[in-house]
Amino acid sequence: MTTLPKLPCYLNGDFTDLTQAKISVMDRGFIFGDGVYEVVPTYDGNMFRFEEHMARLERSLAEVRIVNPMTRGEWRAVAHQLIADYAQSAGVAPLACDQLIYIQVTRGVAMRDHVMPTDVSPTVFVMTDAMTRPSAAQRAQGVACVSADDFRWEKAHIKSVSLLGSVLARQISFDAGAVETVMFRHGFLSEASASNVWVVKRGTVFGPPKDNLVLAGIRYGLIEEICRAQGVDFELRRIPRQEVLDADELILSSATKEVLAVTTLDGNPVGSGQPGPVFARLLSGYQAAIEQAKAGQNQPGR
Repeated sequence: MTTLPKLPCYLNGDFTDLTQAKISVMDRGFIFGDGVYEVVPTYDGNMFRFEEHMARLERSLAEVRIVNPMTRGEWRAVAHQLIADYAQSAGVAPLACDQLIYIQVTRGVAMRDHVMPTDVSPTVFVMTDAMTRPSAAQRAQGVACVSADDFRWEKAHIKSVSLLGSVLARQISFDAGAVETVMFRHGFLSEASASNVWVVKRGTVFGPPKDNLVLAGIRYGLIEEICRAQGVDFELRRIPRQEVLDADELILSSATKEVLAVTTLDGNPVGSGQPGPVFARLLSGYQAAIEQAKAGQNQPGR
């Protein structure tokens, strides 16, 4: 039996820890997966792209018709408290550790019925833990991925806690000893199980369009900004599977992976089989953005 660590968290107005936090078994997040979430990376005590994460949380809540239970200022205050609490519990200075802030809002507690209840209060849960960033070896050598058909629902733009499809997709790559599962819907690239996927061909970065088939947002905007700053062409459009297989470079992006080069797909080398020059430029730009966040300069800009 897994024992939960005594990590700080926030639940419905109270600061506590994971061993003490409890919700009703009739919470709709538990019964239906009826809720949304966000994950905000934090570097040296500074939240990375917090405003963009809040904007996406607000979009997800609106899509599933849950009223945002807190203001951005209130979300920020809770996150800052947990950042400090984590550092204290770990015995380190707040500016000496990288963390992930996990935010989850469910519709609340009600008797089981598929119809959305209107007389319930949302369940609000926030926790923090240490963030494991990509290793130097992963950045230098790239990572292996496998491919699969995208069998998930067609509202991937909602950051929903209903993640069974993504769990099954990630297990495909885990079982194969790979880092991610790159998915295709009707022959076109969508995304990976927990990452966005970027295709590089002749120096241009291509990504799937922002629609209901991908979770676009923070990394989407950031990759475009980095490309513009680095003088790299950037385009969003439908990308057929064959273009992915013929790519000069493939790149993953997510809150925890930051940016990583894919050097093998289904056991075959991608491009030269080594991280390419466009990846190097994106990595440099991403690291610069992190340094700005650490300096407290990360202001509002998948």
